[in-house]
Amino acid sequence: MTATFTWIDWLITLVPILIVATVAWRTQRYVTGVADFLTAGRVAGRYVVSVASGEAGMGLISLVAIFEVYYNSGFAFSFWNGISAPIGLFLGLSGYCIYRFRESRAMTMGQFLEMRYSRPFRIFAGCLQSFSGVINYAIFPAVGARFVMYFCGLPVSVTFLGMVWPTFMILMAVFLSVALLIVLRGGQITIMVCDCVQGLLNYPLMAIVVIAILLKFSWHGDMAPALLDRPPGKSMLNPFDVQQLRTFNLFYVFVGILSSVFNRMAWSGSQGYNTAALNAHEQKMGQVLGTWRTAFNIMLYPLLAIGAYTIWNSPQFEARVAPVRQELVWRAMEDVAPDAEYRGVTPTPEIIAERRSRLETEDPGLYKRMMTIHNQMRVPITLRYMLPVGIMGVLCATAIFLMISTDTTYLHSWGSIIVQDVILPIRGRAFTPRQHLAILRTVIACVALFAFAFSSLFGQFDFILMFFAITGAIWIGGAGACIVFGLYWKRGTTAGAWTSLTCGSSIAVSGVLAQSFWASRIYPWLERHNWVEAADRLFSRLSAPFEPYVMWRVTPTAFPINSQEILFLGMLLSATLYITVSLLTCKAPFNMDRLLHRGIYHREGARFVPTRWTWANWRTKLLGIDNTYTRGDRILAISVFLWSFVFRFGLVFCGIIIWNKISPWPKEWWAHWFYIDYIYVMGLNATVTIFWFGYCGTRDLRRMFRRLAERTTGASILDDGRVEGHVSLDDLALVAQAEHGAVDAAQPTGVEEIVPPPEMKP
Repeated sequence: MTATFTWIDWLITLVPILIVATVAWRTQRYVTGVADFLTAGRVAGRYVVSVASGEAGMGLISLVAIFEVYYNSGFAFSFWNGISAPIGLFLGLSGYCIYRFRESRAMTMGQFLEMRYSRPFRIFAGCLQSFSGVINYAIFPAVGARFVMYFCGLPVSVTFLGMVWPTFMILMAVFLSVALLIVLRGGQITIMVCDCVQGLLNYPLMAIVVIAILLKFSWHGDMAPALLDRPPGKSMLNPFDVQQLRTFNLFYVFVGILSSVFNRMAWSGSQGYNTAALNAHEQKMGQVLGTWRTAFNIMLYPLLAIGAYTIWNSPQFEARVAPVRQELVWRAMEDVAPDAEYRGVTPTPEIIAERRSRLETEDPGLYKRMMTIHNQMRVPITLRYMLPVGIMGVLCATAIFLMISTDTTYLHSWGSIIVQDVILPIRGRAFTPRQHLAILRTVIACVALFAFAFSSLFGQFDFILMFFAITGAIWIGGAGACIVFGLYWKRGTTAGAWTSLTCGSSIAVSGVLAQSFWASRIYPWLERHNWVEAADRLFSRLSAPFEPYVMWRVTPTAFPINSQEILFLGMLLSATLYITVSLLTCKAPFNMDRLLHRGIYHREGARFVPTRWTWANWRTKLLGIDNTYTRGDRILAISVFLWSFVFRFGLVFCGIIIWNKISPWPKEWWAHWFYIDYIYVMGLNATVTIFWFGYCGTRDLRRMFRRLAERTTGASILDDGRVEGHVSLDDLALVAQAEHGAVDAAQPTGVEEIVPPPEMKP
């Protein structure tokens, strides 16, 4: 195995990055106002939305999180994600939440919340959302920088001007600076174009890495034997033998599926994409295309993790993995607990063992942090030993693309939320366009500085996905009910929204505090008062109906309830309170037609005509097909239905469950099945995707540039995210006319949504 990152790898890494940087530099000239900076002028087609949002949503930190999941639980527990296929199908084809949000013409989620509830609620929600989001994002730079450092074999620290500087902090500064340059130059326009270009380049890059891994390892000779060698109840292949898995188990899958429905659009890490499409229909079709976009992700990321797992756990690789183990432990200790006593010392197994034992004894907290980084970086550092020259450069380029795309999107989202949903509503009057753009750029830069400082100082002790769950729950624990019911239930009230959001965030914050102080204060306090046994009995009784998937036990080291379970409790209680309080306080139904621009409030473009379910139209209603669908749209919707529901859910998921209930498979059969499913089935899907999305994405990107260039008046200064009453400013004149029966769809007022001529429509 090689462990050297050569000049060939660096060259392969830099060339695609220079291409994206050039595109970013040339794109900024299209920014003419606030709407362009925040929503890319609302001129993007479906393929640009699909490719760019997919690239932004799958960051490098998500890749490391997936490594943690598959290294610990394998394919077995992920099989049960098949339950979500019909749910995801409904969400995509129906345009659930996304379609109605786009119809509201809100620029941000906070603007929608003010239109639906009140301005004070928008400010409170904006503060809560930005706090949750910024804290959640603040570990992204550290994890990404460490991935590059460990994967490329860079030194843990460098000496400059007589001082020792941690390398990961230097890398954080570099990558955050690149992300800031992209965001500050052109806002959402530059972000979307760069993410789209990165996504299109990543398809062939990922294909190269997949082929290299399959040539490096034999599935049946190397990978499958390592995966099959697990104790009962903790299988990495048999989904019916996972009862003893903890953290990433069936309950984790259940909460994830529930959250995908309950918190649809609640997490605004990529909110600029929610309003960037030409219209609500293009926004919806961009989401539908996401079903086909993810094939390479499904193939590549588990293969990388399982390849590393094979090297670490297969006897035939024992001699070759020894240097990987030693380097990883030494690097992690140098990273977290640098010691001048060991500086310049050549690490030997004896020195590494002595230093590790010393750290564990003298500072258990620091040792736990070291082991967290050790486990996160186990797969990245192994990949350097695993992949050949050239392929390492390809994977490094892919990783940097994922990191920059997420950094740009999250910096833009959280910075714009602070401005649009906190500062602007409190100010109460508009900035000039120049002032507005200046404060947006300033706040975005401040978010980057905070992320740099937080990542430099914060010590993470839990799995990445668990950190996401607990910090995200501060917002989404109660926001989901406010958004979903606000879009679909006319009797939802402001009082219900306040109660829901307060309850969800309170549960999450309480969980954060309990997890943070359990080992140092709470458990010792219980011990001093002899309440440990009583507390253990209480938690055990509460979790008893859900065992073995939920087991709450009092231990000295960790709070009994994990982050995913806290998120579930927050969602359940907040939804219950929203409904109860709304029913008690609703005096009159909310005017949903005005909010969604329907009926007499309709503006330009194709008119949405709602229809009732009948025996004649149930097929089209099930697929989400309405009068705005073209023939191509219908074919796309039907193809997604056949793939997601008929094949993935009906044949693969339900068929395999029924077969195993009648005649359980031997565990070796599961190894054959996952090889067929992840390699052959997803490989065919991914091969089609390369050419399909490559051509259509490039075409859609050119059309987007054409629409941006052909605009004559630019974005109106009124389209800045403010709301007067319950209506956005660009709709005030429209509402006045509509309520007097004088709407002329041919001459819309306020900000005119750009509708391309027929020959330009995708």
